[in-house]
Amino acid sequence: MENDLDFVTAQLAEAGFIAARDEAEELLECSHDDDNVLASMIERRMRGEPLAWITGSATFCGVKIRVEHGVYVPRWQSEGLARLAVSRLPERGTAIDLCTGSGAIAATLLTHRPNARVVASDLDERAVACATSNGVEVYGGDLFTPLPHELFGEVDVVVGVVPYVPTPSLSFLPRDTFIFESRTSYDGGPDGLNILRRVVRESPRFLRSGGCLLVELGGEQAELLRRELTRFRFIDVKLLTDDDGDVRGLEATLSA
Repeated sequence: MENDLDFVTAQLAEAGFIAARDEAEELLECSHDDDNVLASMIERRMRGEPLAWITGSATFCGVKIRVEHGVYVPRWQSEGLARLAVSRLPERGTAIDLCTGSGAIAATLLTHRPNARVVASDLDERAVACATSNGVEVYGGDLFTPLPHELFGEVDVVVGVVPYVPTPSLSFLPRDTFIFESRTSYDGGPDGLNILRRVVRESPRFLRSGGCLLVELGGEQAELLRRELTRFRFIDVKLLTDDDGDVRGLEATLSA
């Protein structure tokens, strides 16, 4: 087994995969000692296919999430947003997870707040099915549109990793991204804010006073959103940054 691990690790490392040993361990575990299966999985990974599609799962905030082929893969960079959402969600509160994908953030909220109600939405039918398999109450449709009207004014947290990459910047994403993943998971329009502006505009209908909006974004996008945040009664706007000081998200509270 150790020899197999070393061999697969060396293959992945030579191909440029940074976490080669961790990935090799996952592939070996999922191959169930079948050499043909392992060879096929390695070949798929070498072509750049997301590891989670090959193994069928990903770990997010310590929670194992089922990830079906074709569904947006949760990124570790979004874990900080998810943890902050947990901290803002009361034990018996209500949360909405927009563009849920596999349901990773929603499932994380449910793990830490089992008595809360967490609902989610996604346009992709495959994502809706996948999130459902992860125990999420998910609705198929565009952002807030499919969500129950009974949630109007009752929600404590709206969180979302919505598409926010500016269209001109899509070409700078990793080479294999659009070979496997959908452009719609990333493309946020000319300045990346097309969907984020809608989230800011539509969230107050669902949030209670004092409720929290948490979204992932980058660069100068938070500053570009400030006028709209003020217009739609959001206060206490805070930027979320990573260990390198780069902006990763935004936290805002709905005023009375």
